[in-house]
Amino acid sequence: MANKLYITDTILRDGHQSKAATRMPISDMLPACEALDAIGYWSLEVWGGATFDACLRFLNEDPWERLRTLRKALPNTKLQMLFRGQNILGYKHYADDVVEAFCRKAIENGIDIIRIFDALNDTRNLEAAIKYTKKYGGWCEAALSYTTSPVHSEEYFVKLAKELVQMGADSICIKDMANLLLPYDAYSLVKKLKAEVSVPIHLHTHNTTGTGDMVNLMAAQAGVDIVDTCLSPFGNGTAQPATESLVATLKGTERDTGLDLSALAEVAKHFRGVQERMMKEGIYTTKSLMVDTNTLLYQVPGGMLSNLVKQLKDAGAEDKYYEVLAEIPRVRKDFGYPPLVTPTSQIVGTQAVFNVLMGRYKTFPNNSKELLRGAYGKLPGEVNEEVRKMAIGDEKVITCRPADLLEPELEKYRKELGDRAKQEEDVLSYALFPQVATKFFDVRDGLVEPEAKPEAPKKEAAPAANTVRELYVEDLSL
Repeated sequence: MANKLYITDTILRDGHQSKAATRMPISDMLPACEALDAIGYWSLEVWGGATFDACLRFLNEDPWERLRTLRKALPNTKLQMLFRGQNILGYKHYADDVVEAFCRKAIENGIDIIRIFDALNDTRNLEAAIKYTKKYGGWCEAALSYTTSPVHSEEYFVKLAKELVQMGADSICIKDMANLLLPYDAYSLVKKLKAEVSVPIHLHTHNTTGTGDMVNLMAAQAGVDIVDTCLSPFGNGTAQPATESLVATLKGTERDTGLDLSALAEVAKHFRGVQERMMKEGIYTTKSLMVDTNTLLYQVPGGMLSNLVKQLKDAGAEDKYYEVLAEIPRVRKDFGYPPLVTPTSQIVGTQAVFNVLMGRYKTFPNNSKELLRGAYGKLPGEVNEEVRKMAIGDEKVITCRPADLLEPELEKYRKELGDRAKQEEDVLSYALFPQVATKFFDVRDGLVEPEAKPEAPKKEAAPAANTVRELYVEDLSL
């Protein structure tokens, strides 16, 4: 790649997921698309993460139709999505035939680049998604879920990157979902990756701890090829660092992005209006702009914090908040140091709540048992075997690729949905979110009236439950 720094803007996905609970409708995006398309970005992140769920659950939008609409409106820019490996966009593992169908349909409907990650960095959970992204002509960006622990060294991540390139990755993303990667560490890691792997290196961070701009700048100095930023109305705080700030910083240097600040300002003007409306509606909160260095101490992403507060409030134990924060690193160590990103962030956080409220490891939610049993994949560090024994007893730990235990299931979903499916994509929506998709189809097909949309996201509605699917939380940090 040329020496200029390339930019992926997240305004249409992670920006509003991080700052406004993924509530930006397509109607707020389309007026800006012509100008966005002319900017000259490396790519625009427009889909995946929580947007698929939020379209169906909260916005009465077909996520597939949103993608097709954006593809038409952005003909000159590569469109990018975030994909949770064998979890696709859901909260459990799906069989390979569902992964294949989803990759095929995502690419057919307009996605160019699929960023694929696994919460445990278990490459076996990335195999199918990488294979089928390549099979159907997509650009495969495989991600390193960044975290710090005794097992997560620079050497660990370099080795992981090499393995992903061998598996077919077209680029490698350093996915720093909680802004734990500090500036000098970013410089060192990028330097080593650039020396060891031949594909472009793409950095994704947030500004949760207030270091994101410095992380991007040091990575640029180290030779990173692409970074994620977000236009200023939805940038900074729990989202990505602001696009305009980095463009201005690098102007006239050897890493000049080549982007026009005045053009960015014009697009930002539109989204400032969207931001102001969302603030009035209570959807966009100024809390998302606050710097929280506790993230560095506890490695707790912003969306995970809101879930913890909710669970403690439900239990009448809000005074236990700091005890739970202190318990999270202990649980994480006992569970083999998983990176804290969906779904492991919710699993570890909920176990910490149970430990504080009911006594340490007196109770294990089902998803904790499944994580310790290996149903999500291989945990990166050494698991506390006493804790595992308490959780799963004499059950055998899964040592194969978890998806190998799943029978093909796409045809089952197709039969269950029957003639409710108006397009093949409906079967995939149903496969990932059966209840939510069915409600959406009822509204779409005129069988029921749409529910009145709440003015603000009701985070309080997320239950402290025992399964990952029930534990649906808008994890704003992803």
